Amino acid sequence: MEKVKEFILGKIVILIDDGFEDSEFIYPYYRLQEAGYDMKIVGPKAEETYHGKYGVPFKAEFSPEQVNIDDYVALVIPGGRAPDHMRINKGLVKLVKSAFDKGKVIAAICHGAQMLIEADVIRGKKATCWYSVATDLKNAGGIYEDSPVVVDGKLVTSRFPADLPHFCRKTIEVLKAK
Repeated sequence: MEKVKEFILGKIVILIDDGFEDSEFIYPYYRLQEAGYDMKIVGPKAEETYHGKYGVPFKAEFSPEQVNIDDYVALVIPGGRAPDHMRINKGLVKLVKSAFDKGKVIAAICHGAQMLIEADVIRGKKATCWYSVATDLKNAGGIYEDSPVVVDGKLVTSRFPADLPHFCRKTIEVLKAK
């Protein structure tokens, strides 16, 4: 049997912490792998297992301090309750800020916008998010749109799990356009 040579388009950071919205982590994690990207899970502590809202476990491969964002093409922020925990972790916030400053693609869904707000990268950007975060997004200087997916440059945002097909499709389009 002939061995198929694997071709990796680039590495992508996906953030994790307890309480992540299971589908908002799982869907992009596997969809972006399917598209040819090497997904790396980054949480507050390396080698620690974090559980989703419905109990799905995933282990962080790296802590934010172990990541050189220059080695990555994008950063994904799933929603759920995790972003509320992540936004008080200075290393994770710094990683998001660094990704933005270096022009990496950033894709955030649902409550993931809380990390964009905390990293102060949303000012002047069009974005969407879970409706309870919309006021925070606007107060942080973002331009809120209630749409399934909003793209502003290299920033891709969506509202909730039903938007995942749009979110992943647009994230891949932005990555390919890069």
